[in-house]
Amino acid sequence: MGNEPILITGASGVLGRSMVRAFTKANFPVRRGVRRPPETPGTETVHFDYTKAETFGPALAGAHGLLLMAPPLDPGAPAKLKPVIELAKQAGISRIAFISAFGVNFNEQAPLRIVERQVMDSGIPFAILRPNFFMENFSEGFLSGTIKGQNGIFLAAGDGKTSFISAEDIAGVAVKFFSDFALKREIDLTGPEALDHAEVAGMIGEVSGRAISYHALTEDQMVAGVRSAGVPEPAIGYMKALYDVVRAGHAAGVTGDVELVLGRPPISFRKFAEQNASSWMTANAYSGEHK
Repeated sequence: MGNEPILITGASGVLGRSMVRAFTKANFPVRRGVRRPPETPGTETVHFDYTKAETFGPALAGAHGLLLMAPPLDPGAPAKLKPVIELAKQAGISRIAFISAFGVNFNEQAPLRIVERQVMDSGIPFAILRPNFFMENFSEGFLSGTIKGQNGIFLAAGDGKTSFISAEDIAGVAVKFFSDFALKREIDLTGPEALDHAEVAGMIGEVSGRAISYHALTEDQMVAGVRSAGVPEPAIGYMKALYDVVRAGHAAGVTGDVELVLGRPPISFRKFAEQNASSWMTANAYSGEHK
């Protein structure tokens, strides 16, 4: 591999930051692909924007591997990622890992499943990683604001359970793929147990010393809330579909893939909550990040 970097797209997001930390710790040269590069970056940083095709070639040039993530909640992901995958082939990328989503392989029309097929058909040696919902959504992602500001989780998730997974575990598996090419090609990533949002709220409350409640919204209530926050209509439709899956119980599956790859069990939500208790200690304003 030498000094040829791995390009990490979406490197400024919740999962992207975990990826950068994990690959850097494992001594991989990293190239951060972001829409707004900082003026004085510490890690090699390049301009990468799915809406600006002219950024693809320079970002890929000279890279060894590609860690590919789609824009969040974007039904147009297949059209946006296809030219990147095609250019990766032309640029001589030797390995590609695509971050998909848990369960999309059961729906051939799902946008991320279509991207999976594009990666599989590219001719580039690949891994498809399918993580469930991130634990970090509660500590630093799109659910953190109402927990800190309103002492609550407001979602149309019903009483459906989800096998939440830490971004750190997802990143660990991605690093393993670039370290050990014998890894299997399709990996379904979950935490060690399935929890409903009331149980999650209870654990966050216990570690933070606050009374945190889960408010089971109707789908119409959830849509009205995110629409008032300025979320685009295509993303709202995507979000509706995601929580349809949760309410139906399809996000509750637990796999042993993290332990199979990393040789240890995935982090539990309780341990994650204990490690991130400071995230919920104060009622700070919402950070504004959606992931």
